[in-house]
Amino acid sequence: MKRQKPFSRIVFGGASALAITLAAPALAQETTAPEAAPAATESPSSESDLKLGSITVTANRREESAQDVPMAIQAFGEDTLSQLQINSVEDLSSVVPGFNVSQSYQGVPTYTLRGIGFNTINLSATSTVGTYVDEVAYPYPFMNSGPVFDVSRVEVLKGPQGTLFGRNTTAGLINVVTNKPVDEFQASAKAEVGNYDTWNLEGMVNLPVSDTIQARFAVRSENSDEGWQRSISRPDEDRGTVEKLGFRAAVALQPSDKLDVNLSYNGWINKSDTIAGQGIGLTPSTDPTFIVPGTNGPSTTSGFNAPGLVDYIQNNQPTSAEDADWVPYNIRAATIGGVPGMTDDNKEDASFHAFRAGINYTFDNDLTLVSLTGYNKLEREAILDFSGAPYQILNQDIDGEITSFSQELRLEGQTDRANWLVGAYYGKDETTDTNRTMLRDNANSNFISTAAYLLTVDPTALGFPPETAGLVALVNRDPETGQPYTAAELLNSFQTYRDSGDFETTTQSIFANVDWELTPEFSLTTGVRYTEDEQQYVGCSADVNGSMQPNVNVFNRVFFTGIYGLSAPPPALLENGCNTYDLTTNTFGPVESDTKEDNVSWRIAGNWTPSDNMLLFASVTQGYKSASTPVNAASKSEQNAPATQESLLAYEAGVKAQLFNQRLQTNASVFFYDYEDKQVASFFPDPIYRALSRLQNVPKSEAYGFETEVTWLINENLTAMGGLTLLQTEIKEFDTSDSFGLPTSRAGDPFLYSPETSASLALLYDRPLNETYGMRSTLSGRWQSDSTAGDPNDPFYDIDSYGTLNGSISLYTLNDSWELSLWGQNLTDEYYITQVTSNANVVLRYAGKPRTYGASLSYRF
Repeated sequence: MKRQKPFSRIVFGGASALAITLAAPALAQETTAPEAAPAATESPSSESDLKLGSITVTANRREESAQDVPMAIQAFGEDTLSQLQINSVEDLSSVVPGFNVSQSYQGVPTYTLRGIGFNTINLSATSTVGTYVDEVAYPYPFMNSGPVFDVSRVEVLKGPQGTLFGRNTTAGLINVVTNKPVDEFQASAKAEVGNYDTWNLEGMVNLPVSDTIQARFAVRSENSDEGWQRSISRPDEDRGTVEKLGFRAAVALQPSDKLDVNLSYNGWINKSDTIAGQGIGLTPSTDPTFIVPGTNGPSTTSGFNAPGLVDYIQNNQPTSAEDADWVPYNIRAATIGGVPGMTDDNKEDASFHAFRAGINYTFDNDLTLVSLTGYNKLEREAILDFSGAPYQILNQDIDGEITSFSQELRLEGQTDRANWLVGAYYGKDETTDTNRTMLRDNANSNFISTAAYLLTVDPTALGFPPETAGLVALVNRDPETGQPYTAAELLNSFQTYRDSGDFETTTQSIFANVDWELTPEFSLTTGVRYTEDEQQYVGCSADVNGSMQPNVNVFNRVFFTGIYGLSAPPPALLENGCNTYDLTTNTFGPVESDTKEDNVSWRIAGNWTPSDNMLLFASVTQGYKSASTPVNAASKSEQNAPATQESLLAYEAGVKAQLFNQRLQTNASVFFYDYEDKQVASFFPDPIYRALSRLQNVPKSEAYGFETEVTWLINENLTAMGGLTLLQTEIKEFDTSDSFGLPTSRAGDPFLYSPETSASLALLYDRPLNETYGMRSTLSGRWQSDSTAGDPNDPFYDIDSYGTLNGSISLYTLNDSWELSLWGQNLTDEYYITQVTSNANVVLRYAGKPRTYGASLSYRF
């Protein structure tokens, strides 16, 4: 049954919290009034003098307090990030309710914020959640695979972003702000050790080269020599070792009082293991007990499962995060029927290099011209195993490269009543996204290769009319030699193939934003951006050294000729040629598309400050995400058609308040998203393989909810930080195909990876022990309710509710010269699921890491 919650739950919860927040100032004033004039005997450090500090953010492209920004934003400073062990973008999910990170079986992270995400496996796909480092876009999520270190703060902006930042996004954005060079010498070093033979090293040095030149260098190495996953069938084998290196160099120059130049280089190298999945079930097409709708019989491919696969899946259900399995190396690396296997280890071999040049020039009239140039290059090779069992069901050799250039120019100024900026943005990306797939124990490929052979023996055995024999004799020829395919060539075909996509993407935009101070208490924010996006694509599925030729040239040509009533079969597939079929041309070949779109994103926000410590805001925002084209196993050209741009109209109202003499900070908002043309991965009704993957647009969907974050300075030593997101998502209309290629409607389904409730709580304790030493400790937890990773009616795709708990305790010197810490993550060793997916013959889930713990020592020079 599709889960639906009443709208009243969200409205009542949100309205109640807002009412409490709005009523709190009166209560706070009454409570703190007696403390307004402290007794003469009170020390200056008494609790009545305690106040929460504010964090400076650049959400509006200028520095201001997060409490003055009229939007939902969470920001974390350097010390907080360190205490909470936030070392990656994925770690933010532990402290940002409503932010979820899952990982596709190709290792590409998927970000979901307030239910808005794009569940795709492709390296070449952009995200609904934009990511930026020092305001330069990292438009592809895999660019965030390096460690996060030496950062000043992280800002999470919620809701559509497009009027101020370079690229349109519908969910929000994450801006990582690194520490800039300063005019004094600084240096630090940090070493960590932990379970799974973990050893991490981090260092930084800041050099004031001269009065006008400063430089900063930082590096972080993350390593674990023991994997946290263990093979069920071969307990002496593990997966999950880590080998990452991140590095940064930055130079700041001040040639004059009016000119600032900031140059930086960020990079990382990742040679970690790729993660294994946990096989939990068979797909319906290969489950022998499943009755195919409309046929009253089991799938014709179920009899081609690898011997023992069904028993293995049934008898080896995972019970912990460590349980996993994959095909043995000697099987994967073997040459069979003249087709070489995959001999490299199941590892990443990826690198990323990012260059940034920021120039600020202030004119005599206080106008500021800002130039921001970015160049990113990502290269990735990886070996992946999508078996979840000790069988060669699906292995992939990934090869991809992305170059991304961006240039932004903006002019900023202010008057007595307005802050304004105007600008232009240009971005160009060139992407190659390829993968070679090996599937020797795959029931689907074995069925097709066997069917190709049987066609040459007796077409009537497969239900073809007797006259098909003449067509078979015509097509059963190797196009290079002209000789008929042998039985061995046919039966050993379809072992491997390649999917590829080449993209050239450009985006151009002009934008303007003005903050109007209409009265001392009321201001209005208006922003608009016009954008033109173009994506040129060429891609297909292709033969690899003749492996696909026998089955495509015999079975596919006969099948397409018959079902479409063609007068002649399509021309033969040549070695290493594209085997994606186009009915309009009756050929196998590459698929090409050129998608050109434009849009106008905008934002209007009203801001009312009834008192110095309170902001009320209401906003309407229109946001977009550009078109996306898949790289997938495409039997027919329609599968590689792009999904057009999606749009989201967001309504939001909220309050930001500092209460109880500024010891309690509470932010709360309610939001409603009107979502059109949401991009989703779905099924294509393929006539041969029944159902294959594609991208589609959901015409209409919506999301709404309530969100709050609270920070409470309980006393001078203890601070509590909490957050809560209540969310309801629903597809309103969407006619598509199911996993059998049959028509279905997904109306009423919730969004993927969108729990209805998520909450976080962190306690940060810090106190001096004597005149030399201090002690600090943290305890943080996150909990989310159940959600779905696919069909909400299929229990295989359920993600059960779960909670995780992290903690640390440290001894440090009050002059900050050194600190010794003990830390742990997932302290209760919770077995929780981050993603569920299916492909080929199995349903797999991916588990979060088990309990990790260790110690660290840091020293500041």
